[in-house]
Amino acid sequence: MHVIHLSVECFPLAKVGGLADVVGALPRYQRKLGIDAWVLCPYYDRPFTRDNDFSSIAKGSFFQGSEELHYEVLKETEDSLGFPLYLIRIPGKLDRQEVYCYPDEAEQWIAFQHACLDWLKNSEIKPDVINCHDHHVGLIPFLTKHAVDFKEFEKVKTVFTVHNGQYQGWMNWNKGILLPAFDTWKWGLLDWDGLINPLAAAIKCCDAFTTVSEGYLQELYGQANGLESLFFSEAAKGYGIVNGIDDAYWNPAEDKLIPVNYDIESSKKGKAKNKKALCEKYGLDETLPLLTYIGRFATEKGADLLPEIVVNIFSNNENKISIFILGSGDAQIQANLQALLAAYPGRLAAFFGYNEALAHEVYAAADMILMPSRVEPCGLNQLYAMKYGTIPIVRGIGGLNDTVRDVSEKNGYGFLFPDANPEGAVSTIERALDYIGQRGKMQRIRRKEMELDFSWDKSAQQYINLYNRL
Repeated sequence: MHVIHLSVECFPLAKVGGLADVVGALPRYQRKLGIDAWVLCPYYDRPFTRDNDFSSIAKGSFFQGSEELHYEVLKETEDSLGFPLYLIRIPGKLDRQEVYCYPDEAEQWIAFQHACLDWLKNSEIKPDVINCHDHHVGLIPFLTKHAVDFKEFEKVKTVFTVHNGQYQGWMNWNKGILLPAFDTWKWGLLDWDGLINPLAAAIKCCDAFTTVSEGYLQELYGQANGLESLFFSEAAKGYGIVNGIDDAYWNPAEDKLIPVNYDIESSKKGKAKNKKALCEKYGLDETLPLLTYIGRFATEKGADLLPEIVVNIFSNNENKISIFILGSGDAQIQANLQALLAAYPGRLAAFFGYNEALAHEVYAAADMILMPSRVEPCGLNQLYAMKYGTIPIVRGIGGLNDTVRDVSEKNGYGFLFPDANPEGAVSTIERALDYIGQRGKMQRIRRKEMELDFSWDKSAQQYINLYNRL
């Protein structure tokens, strides 16, 4: 079976969030299971493209409105990611350094999707399944069925994976002229509330859609940023498949990015040594339990709650805990956290920015990780944390609720709180401090969570089962 994954993120080519981790791992695990999985992404002027060899395999052109665009298809020659990686380069549109935040994003993603289909058509490549990831490629299921020039893909099955339903790629109808020519009787499939909505179009037109956890699938029926009724009406073709993690990259026993490697048996000493290294680097007390937050500074992640959580936890628990924050995003959230650093020297430290290597060090060093998310379709950080023996303290929502079991339950290994507010987070952190302060309990939780299997093997097979059903 031939499957092509379309995405604008793929680790290590270009990463902003968990989408990149999924697209950078899932195809490799599918290939291990006998699927001919490819990945097709935009070209970015980033270290991965500069440091690896690519060969030009095709060129073409098309009109986007009145503008003629020329594209080039590049293939990574060594297949170093464990799967064939193809990039679409369009001068002036798909050749930039950053993934997002450009004013012409709509034009970029329309051009990417048009070029993908044009190349596949001209090269006479007809996959069995096209798996589209998030709204940036949400027009593909519509175009394969209703675009005039791409009728040969009408029977190619399309699967659309919702990584975050809050972002939908809305655009005004004046952008409609930029799309490949399509059957105008079908314009309603593109429309939602008077706008072109790529996410809505994908859900309407795909053969099946998946979400990145079963819990998130259920939540979309009641909280989908205006698409609740659509998800409900299309529920028969929806499937929840929890994300996995890449054991080849996230493995404390072999991780080259952490100071000291360890496995389950050596986790107590190994984590202590990693904690000592991190605390010495950032001036924290290694004898105190270390809590961390890793991720984007965004309200959906609950990052706006962090300053109040920090103040309250230190007020209630002086000299009982230290905190390390690694993240970037909303400038006001970062400024609020920055202002707290001077107030809590030796207890609070932070690195503001994206640093993949440091994230590995923090997972290996921390005792607990906090995720006070308002929305969390799957969440990967809690999975990485548990793999490294770091105890999750999470809001019970979406994928967090699917993957973390509270210690109050049989065989529990984490701490959950119901509401995204500082009070719930602080009380649960304090509950965790009391629990792990009891002799032997921290190590028992560590062993239990490190033994869990959140690898991609099971999830990759679930995707394959879906492809086969289609």
